[in-house]
Amino acid sequence: MIQVDHDFINYNPFRMQIKELIGNKQLLDEEKTLFLCSKHTPFSLYDRIFNWVETLNINDCIMCFNSSELEEELFKALLVNNIPTILFVMNKFVGSDDLQIKLAMRENRLLVVVLKRDEPKGKGLTPRLRNEYVIQKAKNIVCGYVNPNGSVFPMLAGWKNVRYLEKESENEVVAESYAMHYHWIVGEDKTLLRMYYEDMGLYAIKKRIGRSFLAVRNRIRSLALSDEVLKGREFEEYILGLFRVADKNDFILLEWRGDKMFGDVKPENNSYPDFVIKCKVKGLDIAVECKWRNVLPRNMKKYLLTDSQYERYKEFSKRRNIPVFLFLGIGGDAAQPKELYVIPLNIIHKVVEGKLALNKFKKDLSPISSEFFTIHN
Repeated sequence: MIQVDHDFINYNPFRMQIKELIGNKQLLDEEKTLFLCSKHTPFSLYDRIFNWVETLNINDCIMCFNSSELEEELFKALLVNNIPTILFVMNKFVGSDDLQIKLAMRENRLLVVVLKRDEPKGKGLTPRLRNEYVIQKAKNIVCGYVNPNGSVFPMLAGWKNVRYLEKESENEVVAESYAMHYHWIVGEDKTLLRMYYEDMGLYAIKKRIGRSFLAVRNRIRSLALSDEVLKGREFEEYILGLFRVADKNDFILLEWRGDKMFGDVKPENNSYPDFVIKCKVKGLDIAVECKWRNVLPRNMKKYLLTDSQYERYKEFSKRRNIPVFLFLGIGGDAAQPKELYVIPLNIIHKVVEGKLALNKFKKDLSPISSEFFTIHN
């Protein structure tokens, strides 16, 4: 019979509730160590942090989050090292397709705890309330890096069970060389991409290839497409399907942004609309920006189209003398949305500010005809 630590579930002084438990609930009864770090952890500390991971074994149980770059990479390192792990996420777990997560679930060494705020409109930022809640569950706390001006630092004041990894060496930390991502060979790239798409993370790739963490991360950004970019590409292909550009009858695809990167460097035209389409019958062009969201964001101005994006598209429209449209998919999946909205750029600010109802721009999911160009030009 599986015993579950009911105190773990029910103790709630910080307005958090457990919404769902996915995986091995017996891990709740283990002695648990919480890993914490500030959001922006220097790459110079990655070696020290992952050296700590290598000291762990199957008798340990680590609690962690995945809301920052380092936290995501540490979580992957725990999985590939077969360390029993409890992952805390807010509201919804979206990693069920990750190969390493599937393997850890099958081998009963992973539990995902999905949390939600008891009072969504209550006081306090959600990350801080989440951290305070999970800290109460830890026997020990390990900090990879704590920003003295951040929220984690005062939260740990007075706690005696905290270990600070960044303070354990008196040697001056030397930043990793940015230049080390140059001169990659084909064999390294094949290994990197295979391990990346097997969801093995920076730790395992760096260990196999022997490059620095920064070099591996930048090479991944240059070669690979993130899940977010892949979903965006799926939705772009769906919209191109509505225009039937593959038929080359009424519509021609003139331009399509590639989302390529060189480390952290992106080409300027990546900030332009996704593609430009010509209607041969009407002799007219339009630019299209595609965005798919699982649910409609409450704050559309922040999570759908920011002021800076709007200004870039506006400048593009004026310079090229062609209209720009936002094709917004909601629900379903990126390759087949449940709803579709088509919003002209010149009035989109009224929509995101709530001055115009979004439903006014709802479109059926049938193929687009040449009449679209007549109506909107």
